[in-house]
Amino acid sequence: MRFTPSALPDAVIVDVEEHVDTRGLFARTFCEEEFAVAGLPTRFVQSSVSFNTRRGTLRGLHFQAPPKPEGKVVRCTRGAIHDVVVDLRPSSPTFLRWIGVELSADNRRALYIPPGFAHGFQTLIDDSEVLYLMTEFYAPEMARGVRWNDPMFSVEWPIADPILSERDATYPDFRP
Repeated sequence: MRFTPSALPDAVIVDVEEHVDTRGLFARTFCEEEFAVAGLPTRFVQSSVSFNTRRGTLRGLHFQAPPKPEGKVVRCTRGAIHDVVVDLRPSSPTFLRWIGVELSADNRRALYIPPGFAHGFQTLIDDSEVLYLMTEFYAPEMARGVRWNDPMFSVEWPIADPILSERDATYPDFRP
């Protein structure tokens, strides 16, 4: 695996190293030793999947608040997404900055999102599926979100007029 630091400290792009032959390919998507050497968590307590039928579906921006903040490894296993993370850590030099990374079944890329970041994605094609590995158990009382189009972040989403849940559409703007 190749681990590439992003423009936001502690958020890391994870690319697989494909071994290709006439049958297809093989690639590891997780190795405890390699994650540890890269300074990433090696213990994931929960895994979830999100299937999205329509292009333009936007989920986010979500995070889990202390005392149960979660880190995540996010990978698109079918289709393609524009994955976005926003640094919400007040002590960070990149506080309130965001990055977007295309994750797809074709590029097999993943993104490690550390605790203290908000996360969301928008589907780029129909029938996109996203796999999550989380470092903390889901705690509904700690689940939080901020508005996907909060002017404080000015996230550039690739598809105008996204398909949103009522919850995601009505999250408040971020207040530092």
